[in-house]
Amino acid sequence: MDGYFQPAWWCRGPHGQTLWARLMRRSPRLLLRRERLELPDGDFIDLDWTENDNGPIVIVLHGLEGSSTSPYARGLLRAMENRGWRGVVMHFRGCSGAPNRLARSYHSGDTGDLAYLIEVLRRREPRAPLATVGFSLGGNVLLKWLGESGERAPLCAAVAVSVPYVLHRAADRLQQGFSRVYQWQLMRSLRRTVAEKRKRMQMPLKTHDLSALKNFRDFDEHVTAPLHGFDSADHYYTASSSRQYLNSIAVPTLLLHARDDPFMTEAAIPRDDELSETVTLELSAHGGHVGFVAGTWPWRPRYWLEERIPAYLARYL
Repeated sequence: MDGYFQPAWWCRGPHGQTLWARLMRRSPRLLLRRERLELPDGDFIDLDWTENDNGPIVIVLHGLEGSSTSPYARGLLRAMENRGWRGVVMHFRGCSGAPNRLARSYHSGDTGDLAYLIEVLRRREPRAPLATVGFSLGGNVLLKWLGESGERAPLCAAVAVSVPYVLHRAADRLQQGFSRVYQWQLMRSLRRTVAEKRKRMQMPLKTHDLSALKNFRDFDEHVTAPLHGFDSADHYYTASSSRQYLNSIAVPTLLLHARDDPFMTEAAIPRDDELSETVTLELSAHGGHVGFVAGTWPWRPRYWLEERIPAYLARYL
């Protein structure tokens, strides 16, 4: 159904929504406590917690090359803190400002670290209500894990925002028009991370010339696939796309998506018959990619996701 979100009159269009939320927003001020979680394979992930030490726990999964410094993550953490909930950003490997120890990194279908974190939190506090929110790549990881886990997933609720449900189509869309600007920025960050890691360790890549990797399909073919056990970029995309897992989700789950998301086409949006009975898709005509900027005046913007997500989770937490 369309019409859930109404964009600000002064922030129209998919790119206006996307870029305002990324570039124009003042990052909310928060005091966060860092915890390093050691992983079974000898690597680690860093967790950034809000200051409150009681109440329900909400895990936040950031997008590609994001972190707890991303404005959308900090805004949601502040909204959680205001409700008396504990928010925690799970950084994917290498995204916390500290390089991870292994040659492997993270990718859109890597659910192992999320599964381990949830297992640890359930052991620590078996009675604390637990929910998870994922943005973009983090949303794809969340939905895939929920589908894999089915009724075994120990969450009260989940929310996924601006998810690239079909990775092939997202990779192709980001090579078209103005969307190439987003690809260029993200590719620059990815190449830089790999280049720095290669100074410290051997990496089994398909190429030594990182400058030749101009788009996501190239990067996933030559870096993501060999590092994470996939035969090719197509194998990675097919195995990791979350759309095929939606009908196996048993946890109450809200999907928030905009038809004009410049990171993918409308063809990637799941149909109603692909959703399990516990999954609700709220589809807006506008909103861009992790944008959803509202408000009467540009000097007083409202970030709708920070209203809608807590309102949904409050029903279960």
